[in-house]
Amino acid sequence: MTLDIVVFGLSITSSWGNGHATTYRALLKALAQRGHRVTFLERDVPWYRAHRDLANPAYCKVELYSELPEVSRRFAKLVASADLVILGSYVPDGTVLADWITTHTKGITAFYDIDTPITLTALGQGKAEYITAALIPRFDLYLSFTGGPVLEVIEKVYGSPRARPLYCSVDPELHKPVAAPTKWRLGYLGTYSEDRQQKLNSLMISTAKQLLRESFVVAGSSYPQAMTWPENIERIDHVPPEAHSRFYCSQTYTLNITRANMVAAGFSPSVRLFEAAAAGVPIISDRWAGIESIFTPGEEILIADMPERVVKILSELPDTRRRSIAAAARKRVLANHTAEQRALQLERYYEEVVARSLVRVRNRTLHDDARMDAAV
Repeated sequence: MTLDIVVFGLSITSSWGNGHATTYRALLKALAQRGHRVTFLERDVPWYRAHRDLANPAYCKVELYSELPEVSRRFAKLVASADLVILGSYVPDGTVLADWITTHTKGITAFYDIDTPITLTALGQGKAEYITAALIPRFDLYLSFTGGPVLEVIEKVYGSPRARPLYCSVDPELHKPVAAPTKWRLGYLGTYSEDRQQKLNSLMISTAKQLLRESFVVAGSSYPQAMTWPENIERIDHVPPEAHSRFYCSQTYTLNITRANMVAAGFSPSVRLFEAAAAGVPIISDRWAGIESIFTPGEEILIADMPERVVKILSELPDTRRRSIAAAARKRVLANHTAEQRALQLERYYEEVVARSLVRVRNRTLHDDARMDAAV
């Protein structure tokens, strides 16, 4: 099976200040390796234009457009003839595109929500800017970064015909253990988010203040310039995706912090969680429902609710156990959370929709034949 796939996404050309690019790059590369033809359509906006770190991926064709009217003029034929058209969350003018895509696409359509808990909160408040409740039933698939009970909400409350999990993933060729000198006892990689900052203050900054002889690092963009950091916390504004593994492997442990909406929804693993595990670095994470479905606490990941727990791990956990936890997490990721496995999932979801569509067509034909026989 070879598919022509069109993806409207926030950005694949720039990884600055967004986790979407990493997700799209891994998934689309895996789809191309499986023989599919992929075109990625991206709005050319100033921020990503100024921080473009992958202008021409080898595994897909990238088309940039400046204004919404360009889409219909330049890509109507491409979209109409595609086997699968995917619209991602946070795409500018997403609601207009959703209406246009579901009207003009002859193939299968999917909404890929990389921000599911945020989307559902915004929908509940009537403030979603890139999708509406009325548009959700028009997509054949609702692909969600969040699994668990949320999928039932998307189907029963918002009318999606099929809500399916499509978590983030890792590219094993990019995310793997690398030889690097240990620079930091604990590190964190993540764009600034107000709803994560309290946990960062607790689990990272408070820990650093207690362990003044240890070195720490926080990497990520958009942190307020007025923020003050302990002297033993190094700040890095941006780590490009190709350097993530070296960054993780320069830490004894890495910290995972989950956004509040994702904690509330549960079953929302972050791409950084999988990347660090694939790099073979032990993870200390905050707690959220469903984490045990991703990693087994105590065996593949360490859970910390308070800075005292982090201090205890950093100060007392035997090195043999630290290595064992890291190795177990890496094994789990390579078994369940690679980009190839996500590509396979997407193929199965596509085939599911096609199969159901064929059943409907066959049933309709049988019904029409029966009516014809009765009339005769």
